[in-house]
Amino acid sequence: MPSPPPARRSPPRAGASVDPGLSLRHPAVVLTAVAAAIGILLSVSFKISDPDIFQHLRVGRAIWESHSVPAQYLWTWPAYGTAEVLPSWLFRALLWPFWAVGGIRGLYAWRWLTTLAAFGMLWAVARRLGARGLIPLVVMVVCSLIYRQRSQARPETLVVVLMAAELLILETRRQGGRDHSLWIVGIAWIWANAHISYYLGLMMLALFWLDAGLASRRPVRAAAGAGRPPGTGRLGVVLLASAAVSFLNPFGWRALWQPFDFFLHLRHEALYQSVGELMPIDWDNNRVNGLLALMIGWPVLAAWHALRGRLDRVEAVLLIFFTTITLFGQRFLGFYATIAAPYAARDLATLGAPLGVPLHVPLVWRLPAGARAALAILACGAVGLAEWRRPTYPLGVGLIPLWYPVAACDFMEAQGVGGRGFNDFDLAGYMLYRFWPRRDRLPFMDIHMTGAPADRYLYAWLHSREQAWRDLDRKYHFDYALVGRRVIKENPLLDFLDADSAYALVFADDVAALFVRRQGPLAPVAQRFAYRELPAGGGRTAELQRRCSADSAFRGRLAAELGRALASSPRDAKARSLLANIALMEGRGGEARQHLLAALAVDPFTLRAHERLGLLDLEEGHPGEALREFREEARMNGALPGLDLRVGQAYRRLGDAGAARRWYQRELRRNPANPEARDSLARMTGGS
Repeated sequence: MPSPPPARRSPPRAGASVDPGLSLRHPAVVLTAVAAAIGILLSVSFKISDPDIFQHLRVGRAIWESHSVPAQYLWTWPAYGTAEVLPSWLFRALLWPFWAVGGIRGLYAWRWLTTLAAFGMLWAVARRLGARGLIPLVVMVVCSLIYRQRSQARPETLVVVLMAAELLILETRRQGGRDHSLWIVGIAWIWANAHISYYLGLMMLALFWLDAGLASRRPVRAAAGAGRPPGTGRLGVVLLASAAVSFLNPFGWRALWQPFDFFLHLRHEALYQSVGELMPIDWDNNRVNGLLALMIGWPVLAAWHALRGRLDRVEAVLLIFFTTITLFGQRFLGFYATIAAPYAARDLATLGAPLGVPLHVPLVWRLPAGARAALAILACGAVGLAEWRRPTYPLGVGLIPLWYPVAACDFMEAQGVGGRGFNDFDLAGYMLYRFWPRRDRLPFMDIHMTGAPADRYLYAWLHSREQAWRDLDRKYHFDYALVGRRVIKENPLLDFLDADSAYALVFADDVAALFVRRQGPLAPVAQRFAYRELPAGGGRTAELQRRCSADSAFRGRLAAELGRALASSPRDAKARSLLANIALMEGRGGEARQHLLAALAVDPFTLRAHERLGLLDLEEGHPGEALREFREEARMNGALPGLDLRVGQAYRRLGDAGAARRWYQRELRRNPANPEARDSLARMTGGS
């Protein structure tokens, strides 16, 4: 008698995970979760370089000391005493105790706790959606790499916790779990008092309310295999209550109006258009963190599922909305990573389910749990390795000193510099932390670019148009100006002030330059401390080079002033770089090397320091060491003109003519007018 045919395995129901579904207590899950947590913590354990942090701390301290939220603006001298609107007051009040108790370690405790809380809840959301295996943990690590650049103890670090909590509540409800939606009213109140992005929480709530309404009218299969979502009545009440409770903040409707005021008016101002975080995505800054893969992969996965009858309306709207706002404003990157994490994890983990053909089962899920865990743990490390090694986000616990004008403020305090001062707005946070509530040392403009529209207009142009500086100075007759020097790209305002006979440069380090007016109350400071040869800006670099080459007396005077700069601040890479050039001119290679190494210890991005060390290595007959220095220069500062030529010269000294020729050609492709590269290539072609 013939045996009956084998029973055909029924395809998994729509949305069901093809993952066998390991228990949360399974050792494979525990070990992978620990590895993912370590990867997520690594992502947010780079040194802090946020210039805003000290204004957050100063305001938070003022709230705790006064036991009230300031109703008047107290943070810049032109706007002092005007009506205050401080939507992030709650974040600042919560952050201050972490700093007061633990200092810099307290700030890192805040970053670690908020990040783990957010991504822990996002993992829970992914599991609610049907992703029960190990893949979601790898996706969490990828999304943490994208989130990391918004993790420097900003208000967003609290917002992502609120966003993840709201998403967990709403998705638990939508997938048939317990309804805790009333808690969202409390989340809405915290959000409205912590950040101007409160409207995102209301938008998410409205979206789930609409989706529940549509689902209640026409039965549909839910994306994660749940039945029909519960009705809309309670969510509607929660939405109305959340909108109403948002008005319960110290500033009422004025705080809630701020994001709309920015969209309708402020974003069109030149000053705001120049702020990096308000610009479209900087892809150079996101080359290795997985952002491009996520922005392509998530829509593809969502579309794949939709074409097979598993359209998730909520996911589709969130994907379109958050992708759009992030493409046009990179300050939303943290929110984008938060929203993407659970849905992309679900889509990837359930990739094979719609067709009944578990595409990834033969490759992964048939392996023993231990082997799957090993692969997932390796993936958690592999996806982040390139991003964690980036020099712009150095791993470690601490502040990057080049972002904070500590020594300049020391000088101001020691020499009594005060009055009506000008400052670059990104220096204002530390000034406030250091000097508030002293009225004579308050910033001109703070981290929020607070000021009259006419002042913001002039500020937007004074770093590129000298007339804008003159107009602003004519209006306010500043007593001093504190201007940033840390960027590699030169700040033209420094050149304008160098050329302005009304001001004297009295302090300069890698972070900032301080100018005081030669006439008036600070005249004694100008007379005693004015630099006569050393400029603050880079506009006179060629002139300095020419004069140093032609005039040994000038070299001596400049070297003496550079020595004084070294003594005035430990942030002295720029001064040491110039001293290295003087030493090279005078044939003192050993001294030049010492200055360059010391400069790199202060600022690893010191321009062309590694290149000059490589040239010294070539002169001393060490082409291998020279090649390493040239490559390090490229890693830190990119493809500088002439650097490919130096690499070719190193290969030439190593006896690799083919590699030398390729690098000479590469230099000429980038800089066709480089005569040294052209001559070097011609000599090789001629067989010399």
